[in-house]
Amino acid sequence: MAVGTAKESHPVRAVNRACGPFLLLLVASCAGGPGDALVPGSHADDLLLLNRVTWGANPSSARELARMGPERYLEAQLRPAQEAALPPEAQAQVDAMTITRRPVEELAKEMESRRKGLDLLRSDEEKKAAQQAYQQELTRLGREAAARMLLRALYSPWQLREQMTWFWMNHFNVFQYKANLRVLVADYEERAIRPHALGRFRDLLGATALHPAMLIYLDNAQNAANRINENYARELMELHTLGVDGGYTQRDVQELARILTGFSVNFDREMPKFIPGRHDYGDKLLLGRTIRGRGAAEVDEALDLLARHPATARFICRKLALFFVSDDPSDVLVERLASTFRSSDGDIAAVLRELFASAEFRASLGAKFKDPVHYVLSAVRLAYDDKAILNAGPMISWLGRMGEPLYARPTPDGFALTRTEWASAGQMATRFEIARTLGYGAAGLFRAEGPQPAERPAFPQLANALYYESMQKTLAGPTRSALDNATSPQEWNMLLLASPEFMNR
Repeated sequence: MAVGTAKESHPVRAVNRACGPFLLLLVASCAGGPGDALVPGSHADDLLLLNRVTWGANPSSARELARMGPERYLEAQLRPAQEAALPPEAQAQVDAMTITRRPVEELAKEMESRRKGLDLLRSDEEKKAAQQAYQQELTRLGREAAARMLLRALYSPWQLREQMTWFWMNHFNVFQYKANLRVLVADYEERAIRPHALGRFRDLLGATALHPAMLIYLDNAQNAANRINENYARELMELHTLGVDGGYTQRDVQELARILTGFSVNFDREMPKFIPGRHDYGDKLLLGRTIRGRGAAEVDEALDLLARHPATARFICRKLALFFVSDDPSDVLVERLASTFRSSDGDIAAVLRELFASAEFRASLGAKFKDPVHYVLSAVRLAYDDKAILNAGPMISWLGRMGEPLYARPTPDGFALTRTEWASAGQMATRFEIARTLGYGAAGLFRAEGPQPAERPAFPQLANALYYESMQKTLAGPTRSALDNATSPQEWNMLLLASPEFMNR
């Protein structure tokens, strides 16, 4: 192979000129799946399993799976024993973050004080500069949360927990650019979502319901007796528990909103705080059950009712099957998972154990289209294995360009989990640009931030043992032909990351 250069003109035009095989991959990737891929062998089966239950197969995870065997590996992922440190350089980045070193209560109080201080400034110039500095600091805190999420997804040995943390963050979505949520989103992920990602659904539901980020995002902090706000009550039933066809009525929404009155967020004191004078103490009728008006305890009773409702079991299990199995999971599989959900009192790990043991799951491996987060993380994991990146900024930028920025879905429904949302020609063109950037080693992931940023050389090693022992067996004829005709190691890397097979998990 000749040595290539990263200094081309616009990536897509350059590839179109220089690489005929790339055009074949473009057509195949936009049109469908792997096509005539070879029947996988045992190593390839392990690769496909890793690509589904982790953020992307890499040499280190393949070695761990080979050491433990699939059954023990899955069980360990379902019940992670302890918090594991990341590689030293990655852990050092997390440890140095403001969101790690300072409690959210302290940060939120400080930022609220800065916001209020803006009104005391007399000069328009001073006010503009202070407002800009305030917004920049909020953005910096939000980027820290995104960088921490990406570092954990790349390097944590408990890959399934990190995937499920993202899944539930998407399910219980909050939009970080509303009000001051950028100062809260890291804590929301760390304390409301992540500890319960493989635990009981009821615990997860309760933790999200009363976190300041959710109270502010869906306006429940404004919900008070005689000033009822139904926003959170509606989404709690439609998006978080029962589903749009879950059998509730508008009257149920109104009654749940009354139950949820009285919770507020005061950044100068306690957050969140239940204020008795703002609560509606009348009795309520929710989903056919009378809930006696008595204060904050009503919320626990309502959440118990919602979490254990049969419609919730079906809704949550269908969404899990859609994420892990198919864009259109069978009713038989969903009902089987829902039965486990009900019998285990919403044990998420138990439901996933049933899902992973199903024939439908095994048959689907390698056929689920990657959304942008899965594409970016799997590409970086494969390219650099456990070599810790120094700058998550390029990854954050790529996700924004592809329309799936972390913590930035404005609407409460979260990002779509199906192929149709992410397989457009424009989306694929962006992925190919990213494949080129990564493949040529010019991504900026190893350029440490600072006044004089310097980038460490880090050429991706994709043609490794994992490729020859496992991945090669899953590639269709056109992909293998394109790789055989690559004119440089850089182009070979790019073509592998742009292949239709790599678009699937």
